[in-house]
Parts: sequence; C-alpha cells; structure tokens
Amino acid sequence: MDESFGIIGQSPAIKQILLTIKQVAPTEISVLITGESGTGKELVAQAIHALSARRQKPLVVVNCGAIPEGILESELFGHEKGAFTGAVGARKGYFELADTGTIFLDEIGEMPLATQVKLLRVLEGKEFMRVGGVKSQNVDVRVIAATNKDLEKAVRAGEFREDLYYRLNAVKIFVPPLRERREDIRPLITKFAGDFVKQNHIEFEGFSETALRMIEDYPWPGNVRELKNVVESLIVLEKGARIDEYALSRHLKTPSPFERRNLPVPTHRSSEQVEREFIYHALLDLKSEISKLREDLYHTLISESRPRQLPPVYSEVIPRPAEPLPVQNNHDQSDFEGMTLEQLERIMINRALEKNGGSKRKASKALGISERTLYRKIKEYDLPF
Repeated sequence: MDESFGIIGQSPAIKQILLTIKQVAPTEISVLITGESGTGKELVAQAIHALSARRQKPLVVVNCGAIPEGILESELFGHEKGAFTGAVGARKGYFELADTGTIFLDEIGEMPLATQVKLLRVLEGKEFMRVGGVKSQNVDVRVIAATNKDLEKAVRAGEFREDLYYRLNAVKIFVPPLRERREDIRPLITKFAGDFVKQNHIEFEGFSETALRMIEDYPWPGNVRELKNVVESLIVLEKGARIDEYALSRHLKTPSPFERRNLPVPTHRSSEQVEREFIYHALLDLKSEISKLREDLYHTLISESRPRQLPPVYSEVIPRPAEPLPVQNNHDQSDFEGMTLEQLERIMINRALEKNGGSKRKASKALGISERTLYRKIKEYDLPF
C-alpha cells in the first residue's frame, strides 16, 4: 500500500494514478484531474507538485467555483489602482503569487467564458495583464486543473472553450469514486482512525468485522471526504468504544437488503458471490432482530397468562401469533431461554405470514428479509403457506 503524499489505496486504479503522477511530475506538461467531488483530486495535484522540479516553490490552490464571477478575473490576475470601485491600490493575483511554482485551478468547469480567454493566453504565451493595466506581465507557472464536470459535454454545449479544453487536457488523470474501488476502504479507515485518535489522544477499540463489511457495502456518495467525516464522527460519538453494526446503524443509514441489490457490483466479485452476501446480510439482520427481541418477548408474555399484542414499537416486527406460545402458569424463564434460535425464528415467520394474510412480500418487509430468504425459510420449516 502506497501512502505517499496522502494518496492511500491498494486498488489497481490508485496504483495506476501513482504511476502516472511519477511519470508526469518531472515534466512541465499541463494536467487535468477529473472525478467526483470528494475523491481526492487536490491530493493528486499536491503529489505532482511535490515530485516536480518546482517543489521548493509555491503551490497556489484556487477554487474557481467559490469565487464570484465578478471578481474572479481580479483574483486570478490582480488589478491596478483605480481599476474599479474599491481598488484603492494595486494587488497581485494568484498567478503572480504562483510565479516559478504551480497553480492548481480546482473546479475549472465553473470558470466564465470571458475568464477562460485570459487563462488560455497565460497557458500559450505565459503572460497576462492585470485588470485595469496597460502592460503585459510575464509569468512562469505550471497549471494543474481539476473538475467534477464532463468538460467534453460542456464544450459541445458552448459552456467551455474547446481550445482551452485541449490545452489543459494534455494529460488526464481520472480519480474513480470510492464505490468503484472498495478495496481501498479498509486502508483509508485505518489511516483516518489512526490519525484522528493520535491527534485527539483518544483510546479507540476499532471496528468489528461486520461493521467493516457494512461500510464497504455503503455507496459513499460523498466519496473519501464523506468516509473520513463518518469515521471521525463515529469515534467521537461512541466515545472510543468498539464500533459494531448496531453502533454504525445509529450514525449511518446503511442500505437494506433490497437497496444493496441495486448497488454497483464490485468488479472483483462474481454475481454469485454478491448474491450470497445479500442472503448472508439478510440472515444477519433477522438473527440480530430475534436476539434483540427475545428478552422483550419473554417479559411481554410473562406479564399475562394469555398472549396479547405486543406494544406498538414491536407490532410491525412481531405480528400477532397464529397460535399462542406455550406459557406455564409458573412462568419459568427457563422455558423461553431453552428455545433455540430456529424455534423462535419459525414462530416469528409464522406470525408475520398470518398477520399479513399469507402475503410473502408484506411478511418479508415486516421481518426485514428478502422474499427469496423468506421462501427458503418457509420450505425449511415446512410452514403451511
């Protein structure tokens, strides 16, 4: 696993990115970094600068999407005194500040067309003019740009200059989303958790295997940035205790077995392996639910000599039984503790089917398992449905 410059991962995509960085860094060629927000495009730019001959010079980072259109040109190229209202003195822009170094233009797709023209002039002639100025200034800057937009589509729509696109796109580095490189998730968790507990002097007991699998199955729309925030939040909110599936579910909305079926299938697993994992997760969900409710079931039944409907909080999970559980007059708890998980599971499935009129779809939803798993359980327990 290569952790150089903060780029962490062991996937083929990350290995290829690191190789490309090492190839282009010593040159002066322009680089365009693409990928969704939160994938780590700025880290790639930092790595290119750190391996270049300009590493001892400044790296200036500019988020083009965060600067209002009306002042972006002044921010990039500076302005002369009196160039506009409020310009009480001359001011250097980001390109002047980055002279002899590197400038990283993040979210380049947000740059207005008028400013794109001036940027192209800098790239081709290495000169620019301050806002309100009358004399061109030379500048020696390497340009690295990044975007989460499809610039080719923007070019076709007339929203981005074609000549600028090809000038920036001398070398393209695509950083894939985290959901397409799930083998990088555990190394990232290890790095983020280790750094966080060290900086904050927190004792942390780590993640359970089931929790790690749940994290790997999550789609991570916010990519690496979201993963880092979640890991740090979990450590703080759980006070350093071991993070299991129950703790994780309190802070992260994990996909249900049905939602997991619609997630992209990782290329390193076959469809048969993924299907087995769906069934395994569904069984884990059922097992944990039964274990959690075993004690509540006992206390509910022991309070009366005849069965009654459970409190509302459980009514959707454990429907009214088709036939009452055996309860002795002395209500010996050992009668319930002696029941196996399979016996309790059979009773719960039977109750769910009875309450929902034999509907497999409604019963499986109430139990939190897939219909496929429910059909298999009906056959396994020889239930009359």
